[in-house]
Amino acid sequence: MFYADLHIHSKFSRATSKDMNLENIEQWSQIKGIKLIGTGDFTHPEWLREIENKLNEAGNGLFTLKSKYRLNLPEACQNEVFFILSSEISCIYQKNGKLRKIHLLLLTPSLKDVYKINHALNQIGSLLSDGRPILGVDAKELMKIVLELSPETLIIPAHAWTPHFSIFGSQSGFDSIEECFEELTPYVYAIETGLSSDPPMNWRLSKLDGLVLISNSDAHSPAKIGREANVFDTEINYNSIAEAIKTGKGFIGTVEFFPEEGKYHYDGHRTCGIRLSPKETIKRNYLCPVCGKKVTVGVMHRVELLADREEGFKPPQARPYFSIIPLPEIIGELKKTSAQSKTVLEHYSKAIHSLGSEYDILLKKDLREIEKFDASLAEAIKRMRKGEIIVEPGYDGEYGKVKIFGEAVETTIKGQSLLF
Repeated sequence: MFYADLHIHSKFSRATSKDMNLENIEQWSQIKGIKLIGTGDFTHPEWLREIENKLNEAGNGLFTLKSKYRLNLPEACQNEVFFILSSEISCIYQKNGKLRKIHLLLLTPSLKDVYKINHALNQIGSLLSDGRPILGVDAKELMKIVLELSPETLIIPAHAWTPHFSIFGSQSGFDSIEECFEELTPYVYAIETGLSSDPPMNWRLSKLDGLVLISNSDAHSPAKIGREANVFDTEINYNSIAEAIKTGKGFIGTVEFFPEEGKYHYDGHRTCGIRLSPKETIKRNYLCPVCGKKVTVGVMHRVELLADREEGFKPPQARPYFSIIPLPEIIGELKKTSAQSKTVLEHYSKAIHSLGSEYDILLKKDLREIEKFDASLAEAIKRMRKGEIIVEPGYDGEYGKVKIFGEAVETTIKGQSLLF
């Protein structure tokens, strides 16, 4: 069994850290506990040159970092990391009288396939301007082009519920996969749920029952790697991983970011300090109860509009998931300081050296071992594992908050079952 984060970005993507190079990506994958990581951005010529120069083909459709580029790590985190060729494409086009902005994640088995795909896409638009290229092509047509050149490539709708850039986005998406991909819909085997939604939200749509729900970090900086991931129980090679995504066999479940932390999870009006659930918004006719103006509609509302099942429904084929709070955030709460502070980073480093990778600490490590290192950290992780956390959903551009201790305004206690 291993963890896989299939969607990240390189330093050549817009608004991405210059530290997103292959050396740091491998190092942070080990720190987090990720065994399989996407390369990201294989469409970008300069990034592709780095992939060619710094990675070795492992002979299984995957790649490893050449030893001369490897960075030092705590012994407790040292583990071989494999790379899978991945990239994200932004398709912006008109369809059925509406502007569409759909992001697609591509997973590809070989550099030979990448060369063919890049050559074809370069005829449509520039691949040099951004690691996530913006192409004026219909998402269905892009799928057709890619599959004709590389039938083994997987094409997955990325962060499916993001308002502005996704297949179900409220601003520029569709109401169904069929509306987007038409006759090519059978080639959509999975969707990426994104940071703003989790499996239970997607279970409410019966039309998604045949799809595997994957989760990835979409990381723009090394420390964000693994904030979401997938759990596989397969051989570590491209064909086995692709088959698990296509059929669900060997796909165990996902590790999730709490979607409530997203800044557009709920509806609301930030100016008036009003946060509303979708049902409350509909009941109030989409108007702010304080000023009477239209509220900003969030991701949860979009799910509510498309859902044909009640909240809490769990289909028979549903896979387990576990929502985590990043370890620096937990330490930050315990230390009563920012997760990015020097104090937190020093304690995080000590925890990793003493206990192992972040995923080991959050998901697997015996609480008695953690207690020997830090009793308060052990208590916090115990509560997180049980889902005994306090949530304030984000709304109208205001990020949500997830806490383990203390009181919060308009809170809910979010329960969950253990993944393992």
